[in-house]
Amino acid sequence: MSKKIVNFEIEKETKNSVRYKEVPEDGQPPIIGSLYVQKWFAGNSKNIQVSLEKKD
Repeated sequence: MSKKIVNFEIEKETKNSVRYKEVPEDGQPPIIGSLYVQKWFAGNSKNIQVSLEKKD
């Protein structure tokens, strides 16, 4: 198993969701890219973190 914390910052608000863009680590390509989160959950958050775990 491998676990990774991926950081995102706000990019754009749409009618019902917020689009976040990944902030990759230095010298690394993005793992996820963009992520849409519903406004009822995202609220006013400018930054979010996602925990990603591989189950091999």
